[in-house]
Amino acid sequence: MSEDLYLEQLKLGPMENFVYIIGSKSTREVALIDPAWEIDRLLQHLKQEDLKLSSILVTHYHPDHIGGGMMGQSIPGIAEIMAIEPVKIYVNKYEAEGVKKVTGVSDSDLQLVDSGDHLQIGENDIEFLHTPGHTPGSQCFSVNKNLVSGDTLFINGCGRVDLPGSDSEQMYHSLQHLCSLPDDTILYPGHHYSEEESATLAETKKQNVYLRVSDIDSWRQIMG
Repeated sequence: MSEDLYLEQLKLGPMENFVYIIGSKSTREVALIDPAWEIDRLLQHLKQEDLKLSSILVTHYHPDHIGGGMMGQSIPGIAEIMAIEPVKIYVNKYEAEGVKKVTGVSDSDLQLVDSGDHLQIGENDIEFLHTPGHTPGSQCFSVNKNLVSGDTLFINGCGRVDLPGSDSEQMYHSLQHLCSLPDDTILYPGHHYSEEESATLAETKKQNVYLRVSDIDSWRQIMG
């Protein structure tokens, strides 16, 4: 990990979501990844740690990751942050409409990105990786051999592909793409669905059966 990289994992909400703070130790500038649930606590934590929020990064538009209505409840998230501290929201271009619909933010709040785009925070270069499957515009964030994967890849599984907008075959190709990253990359998933809170890709490949499917025909048979 880069000496300048600030990376913190926080477990919030009843669905054991992981929210991430990522940025620069030297400049104290940070982004929030998938902020939802305990927004007051998040903002207070930034203040206590003398961190300046400069952006929000979205893995995908589901309300448990960015706030909005879900299962009869209203989840605090991006809209509440924007009302207090408006910043640019970095979202994959295929996910923009979903994010606007769920959170009520406007086009001017969004910075649309594509796979291979980059965001610099201090000495740290964050690369956006488009990984469709769970949703059309799902994306992961790669920085200094760390991968924040949202609901694309978990340590022991992958995101659901039976939801509106999901696509099983896209998920297969997205997982293959992530498998091509260096084995010593540290995986940081979107939920605490396993005993470990993070793992190397090498460790993940050993225990995650979804990463051991050798071809698309076998994947189709397994996923139905």
